[in-house]
Amino acid sequence: MSTPPRPSLKSLTHTPDQPSTAKPAPTPDGRSAPKDVGRKAVPSALRADPQQTTTATDGAALLNEVEQYHRRFNVFPLDAAYAAVALWDAHAHLLDCFDSTPRLAFLSPEPGSGKSRALEIVETLVPQPMVAVNASAAALFRAVSGAEGRPTILFDEIDTVFGPKAGDNEELRGFLNAGHRRSGVTYRCVGDGGNQSVQAFPSYAGVAVAGLGSLPDTILTRSIIIRMRRRARNEKVQPFRQRIHTQEGHALRDRLAAWADSVRHLVDGVFPDMPDEVTDRPADVWEPLLAVADAAGGDWPKRARAACVELVNAAKADDKGSTGIRLLTDLRDHVLNGIDRLPTVAVLERLHSLDEAPWADMGGKPLDSRGLAKLLREYMTADNRPITARNIKTGGGVLKGYYAADLTDAWARYCPPPPETALLPLPPLPGRSEP
Repeated sequence: MSTPPRPSLKSLTHTPDQPSTAKPAPTPDGRSAPKDVGRKAVPSALRADPQQTTTATDGAALLNEVEQYHRRFNVFPLDAAYAAVALWDAHAHLLDCFDSTPRLAFLSPEPGSGKSRALEIVETLVPQPMVAVNASAAALFRAVSGAEGRPTILFDEIDTVFGPKAGDNEELRGFLNAGHRRSGVTYRCVGDGGNQSVQAFPSYAGVAVAGLGSLPDTILTRSIIIRMRRRARNEKVQPFRQRIHTQEGHALRDRLAAWADSVRHLVDGVFPDMPDEVTDRPADVWEPLLAVADAAGGDWPKRARAACVELVNAAKADDKGSTGIRLLTDLRDHVLNGIDRLPTVAVLERLHSLDEAPWADMGGKPLDSRGLAKLLREYMTADNRPITARNIKTGGGVLKGYYAADLTDAWARYCPPPPETALLPLPPLPGRSEP
């Protein structure tokens, strides 16, 4: 059985000069280390104090230089974003120390917001950058599993892959999701004709993306999100001259690689202390960056945790959740607010009247009773039954509708906390009396 030759990536990628330090080829499970080192939590009292070591102090100064290098050419919306991006650059040199790697996403609503420039600066600082535009999932997982060593994938114009006119691209989304975890692999059939076998290709790799609009929810939840915006007239940056400034970035990259090797023992197998309010998936996303900050010492542990809380909260504020969660939230806050039951026709009229909601135009037509039932059927009542319309007695007879009691459990489990000030219920719709 012979394996087909690896397709050329020259038309899809551009790879600048690489650091002189070679990396071992990854094994089928995505790890390039010669042995599998189990992750363990190390008690704080037993950890090396990064501020008492020369290496860690140098690391803090080095991260300061990386941050200043970004500040010369990028305008980020928050100071926290500079700290996060500098830590992400450094974490890319230590991937095999972590169980997962966060995606770094530069997103904006309009062109000309500095997304591609931000990705260009990251390119000069990370190991083995692979700049991809419209690269296929097959090209990417073969590059990640190649003998040359794991690249850091920099995907510009990601909106051409996941935008509204681009389709779902499930194969690429699956690759990006699987590669978030060190154990992530992509399975493919290899061989000739009927003589084929299933082969696991490692997917674990650092990925930074830039694009217009948003990303699929499954990628967003695995990402550190930087919401870019156009520079104001008083916001100035230094022009990036590739022939001059790339060399400066590469010098910082090589120093990051050397520093990363010197502090690997401070990072590998250690779970950093997380801010109390950061749990679950956001904790997974930020854990590698906080471990890097702790190894660097100085004020970076404090800055990293402050940036973590700020950017996680910003992501929550921007996140409207899935369509189902948006529906549940609107039902709680605007439709059934203060009402214990409502006929389906009245529920739909209230949903359609919400100015900033999608319900009046769902793919060119308003949400109807069938669509409402399909969305709500995915969620359960407190006694673990699908939420469905039930009979509601009215003065004119019996109508199908929804009870707030059936939705209470789903509201508690899936919706963000309700507003501190209770929203007033919508007034009765003209020509219709409430039950």
